[in-house]
Amino acid sequence: MAKNNFTVVSFFILSGFANHQELQISLFLMFLIIYFCTVLGNVALIMLIRIDSQLHTPMYFFLSNLAFIDIVYSSTVTPKTLVNFQSTQKSISFVGCFVQMYFFVGLVCSECFLLGSMAYDRYIAICNPLLYSVVMSQKVCNWLGLLPYVIGFTNSLVSVCVISSLAFCGSSINHFFCDTTALLALSCTDAFSTELVIFVLAGFTLLSSLLIITVTYLAIISAILRIQSAAGRWKAFSTCASHLTGVTIFYGSLIFTYLQPDNTSALTQAQVASVFYTIVIPMLNPLIYSLRNKDVKNALLRVIQRKVLP
Repeated sequence: MAKNNFTVVSFFILSGFANHQELQISLFLMFLIIYFCTVLGNVALIMLIRIDSQLHTPMYFFLSNLAFIDIVYSSTVTPKTLVNFQSTQKSISFVGCFVQMYFFVGLVCSECFLLGSMAYDRYIAICNPLLYSVVMSQKVCNWLGLLPYVIGFTNSLVSVCVISSLAFCGSSINHFFCDTTALLALSCTDAFSTELVIFVLAGFTLLSSLLIITVTYLAIISAILRIQSAAGRWKAFSTCASHLTGVTIFYGSLIFTYLQPDNTSALTQAQVASVFYTIVIPMLNPLIYSLRNKDVKNALLRVIQRKVLP
C-alpha cells in the first residue's frame, strides 16, 4: 500500500452534517427526542404483545420482531450521531465503522424480508382464513421470523468483507453513519467488482422481498374484491392497511435514497431520506401499527384496567 501512496486508515470522519454548524443543537435535540420516542414506543409495543394473551397470534409475533429490529437498528446509528453533534472531531474507528455497517445493513435487510413474512401472514389470513391456524403454525412462524435475520446478516457479512478489503484514500465520509455507498466513494483502487457484489446483494434483497410483498398483495386485493358486502371488504382491508402503509413508507425512502444520480444535490437529498428511514420510520412504526389497530388499542385498555385501575 505504501508503494501506491495509500495510507492505512485507522478511523473515519462522519462529516454528513458538518457543514451546518448552526443547526447542531437543533438537530441534536430533534434526534434525541425522536430516538427516545422510538425506544419507548417500540418497547411498549413489545411489552403489550407479551403481556396480553389475546395478542399471542402470528401477526403480533411478527410485529414484535419488527419492533425489536427498529429498536436495534435505530440504536446502531442514532447514539453515535448524537455524540458527534456534540463533538468537534466527529470520528469513528475503522473497526467501529464496519461494526456499525454490519448491524445496520443486516437489520435493514432483515426488516425487508420480515415485511415479506408479514405480507404472507396477511395473505393466509384473508385468502385462506379457515386454514390460517394450520398453515401459520408455531413452527412456520418461527421459520418465517428466523429466516429474515439469517438472510439479512449473511448479506451484511458479505458486504462488510468485500468493502473492508478495499484501500481507502481518505477518511472523511460524507454521511452521518457508515453506509456502503459512502464508503465505496472513498476507495482508491478499482472497486468495480466490489460495487457489483454490493449491487447484486442490494438488488436481491430489495427486489425479492418487494416481489413477495407485491404478489401477496395482488392476491389479497383480488380476494377482497370478491367479498360481496362493503362492510366485509372494509374489514378485510383494514387488517392489512397498517402493514401496507409501513411497507410503502419504508421501501419508498429506501428507493429514493439508493436510486439517486451521483451529484451533490442528490447526495444531500439522499442524506435527508436516510434520516427518514434510519431514525424517523422506527418511531412511526409503533404508531402506524397501533393507532389503526383495534386489537392493540383494546389490549392497551385491558392492561391499563388490570394494572392501573384494578
